[in-house]
Amino acid sequence: MQKINTTKAPAAIGPYSQAIIVNGVLYTSGQIPIDPESGQVVEGGIKEQTIQVMKNLQALLDEAGTSIENVFKTTCYLYDMGDFAAFNEVYGEYFTGRPARSCVAVKDLPKGVLVEVELIAIVE
Repeated sequence: MQKINTTKAPAAIGPYSQAIIVNGVLYTSGQIPIDPESGQVVEGGIKEQTIQVMKNLQALLDEAGTSIENVFKTTCYLYDMGDFAAFNEVYGEYFTGRPARSCVAVKDLPKGVLVEVELIAIVE
């Protein structure tokens, strides 16, 4: 088991790792739209927040030595399913390989954000 840690994604805000590789598979913790440089939630709506989440996930993929093309499963959490179309538009620009996905609305997310995404990817 290898823990992944990078300053290019937000530091964990609890007792967990940013990501872990087990048997050649990367499992990320849920990423929320925190700018890793400022430590603050990015301003704006669902699109801006989703873009930051994707940047954070990309940083973890890079640190693990893999790529977005190797992602085979994502789990997406939205504060409001009314944001689904706008979220999906941004999501589709990044995940062109169409991994398997679950997307659910939740009552609350950490720090009052609108979106959180975690992923599973092969590390080659």
